[in-house]
Amino acid sequence: MREPIRVQIWIAGHRVDALIGDRFVVQIDGAHHVGAQRSEDIRHDAELRLMGYHVMRVSYTHVMFDWHIVQDLIMRAVAQGLHRAG
Repeated sequence: MREPIRVQIWIAGHRVDALIGDRFVVQIDGAHHVGAQRSEDIRHDAELRLMGYHVMRVSYTHVMFDWHIVQDLIMRAVAQGLHRAG
């Protein structure tokens, strides 16, 4: 069964990189995710978790050069049902 993937959508006042199914958020961090930006990312992740979302953060480098690792993580999360509303 194919799961919907929505990209660059707004949840809890911030854009997320991808929402798989109803509850699995994938965030891709680049080099600018440091300092104040990193602190805001952590706060937003906590907000998402309190709202019932599962959040996975991966680096841009992993997406570009180690996609097989990222794909495996995503597939395992979906296999565990993390994309479904509880």
